[in-house]
Amino acid sequence: MAENMDPNWMGTGTEEEEIYKENIIDHFRKPHNFGILDKYSFKHKEFNPICGDNFELFVQIVDNKVKDVKFKGSGCAISTAATSMLTDKIKGMDVEELNEINTDDVMEMIGIPLGVVRRKCGLLCLKTLKKGLHEWGGSKNGETYN
Repeated sequence: MAENMDPNWMGTGTEEEEIYKENIIDHFRKPHNFGILDKYSFKHKEFNPICGDNFELFVQIVDNKVKDVKFKGSGCAISTAATSMLTDKIKGMDVEELNEINTDDVMEMIGIPLGVVRRKCGLLCLKTLKKGLHEWGGSKNGETYN
């Protein structure tokens, strides 16, 4: 995956931002929950035409909670790391909590400011989750993330 990393997204920043950047690189090189679930409640695939990121998310819900989650696909450092972080975050959450995850939550996980283009990379995981949840019938009031 490292061959897809764009070194230009990293600039100089505060010490805290540098720590977040290291975390992003770690998640990019060794993404958590990468793979496919054979048994899942829903799956959804999204594509970012701006940079070519594409991910498919597999979510297994048991007793109204996320029992397991995996993802496959490829993308830049930001999109891969954000998807890895989001899969860690949602394990064990109930469906209601999944509905509450928002843009601010994902941006907080990423931890560094992103420009318009990179923001779309970082939020691809949320779009994939929300649309999959909606198609499965688990989103409240039929809301989806656009």
